[in-house]
Amino acid sequence: MLNRQTSLRAPADRLGKPRPGPNNVVIGDGLAFGSDALDPARRRGRGTATNRTGRFEPLTREAVDDGWESGGDLPPLKTEVTVEKPKTVITRNESPDISFDRSINPYRGCEHGCVYCFARPTHAFMGLSPGLDFETKLFAKAGAAQLLERELAAPGYSPKTIAIGTNTDPYQPIEREHRIMRSLLEVLEKANHPVGIVTKSALVTRDIDILSRMAAKGLAKVALSVTTLDPKLAREMEPRAAAPHRRLEAIRQLSAAGIPTSVMVAPIIPAVNDPEIERILEAAYEAGAREAGYVMLRLPLEIRDLVREWLLEHHPGKLRHVLSLVRSTRGGKDYDAKWGERMTGDGPFAWLIGRRFEIASERLGFNKRRAKLRTDLFTPPRAAGEQLTLF
Repeated sequence: MLNRQTSLRAPADRLGKPRPGPNNVVIGDGLAFGSDALDPARRRGRGTATNRTGRFEPLTREAVDDGWESGGDLPPLKTEVTVEKPKTVITRNESPDISFDRSINPYRGCEHGCVYCFARPTHAFMGLSPGLDFETKLFAKAGAAQLLERELAAPGYSPKTIAIGTNTDPYQPIEREHRIMRSLLEVLEKANHPVGIVTKSALVTRDIDILSRMAAKGLAKVALSVTTLDPKLAREMEPRAAAPHRRLEAIRQLSAAGIPTSVMVAPIIPAVNDPEIERILEAAYEAGAREAGYVMLRLPLEIRDLVREWLLEHHPGKLRHVLSLVRSTRGGKDYDAKWGERMTGDGPFAWLIGRRFEIASERLGFNKRRAKLRTDLFTPPRAAGEQLTLF
């Protein structure tokens, strides 16, 4: 295998846009791909091909072939977990187009490696790449349960549903060891605090004991993201997430346990998985889901080039068609963050996707009733050393 040295240079733009080179493939919109991609053997089981420097770094790193034999292949990329100790755990938001105002993310980065993940650009805030770093250099929030208990006990805290899994997946593989999500649920159950979970992992069934007790009180609901029923496509774009049949089985087990369960067809990638919308909804309804939603593919910041590279590697014949359809839903741009449209897009193709989803949902019986979680049962945790009340 050829040895590669690393050279440093100032980025061409804030996104570290790749430059054409002798070993690169350049497509019409300026994307270069080839020499920046890691050896497939090293990144097996990972969703992205490159690891370009984050957009906030003053210098970018490029792999340069120096022509010397290295004497052996480099080892596969390993998952590294850094334990961090945040000062707070509940994140607040004021976005008008999402249904919650607070959330918890037990982990930064996500080992599932979904190439399209809209959370990837957040890794740049850590000085890391939204590419392979996002799925191999992870951060676990130690003591999250204790922080949550303290924040719920704060004077004047007003309960509303806490969303978990809206950024990175709380049931990604490292949860088996760290069990942060489990500890958060234990605090929420004790306080009778409502929680809504989004995941694409079958590991959620591990916590059916807690979730079923909470659901019986109207305090819990779970949404499973099912992007495709094709296991090959799933491995390509979500390499370490649960296989489609395991997600459907998780829906079956959760709903059988009395936990309100929904399916998210997200993201819908034009000409890649949009032909499956109706079949995914049918399979999820048969498994027991009774609510459904969807999100169109979004390409903010670094995700733009990561998805293009993925298409060039796995579906080169569809690349231009997919990008053309994506732009048709975003006013001719790769992405438009306009509130009210960023989740579903705009234009004729976006309208068609919306109507297909609505018609299939109506035909199957989805969204007849939406689970509303209770807040009136909330009992604030007692602070350590707090005197008990007499009445």
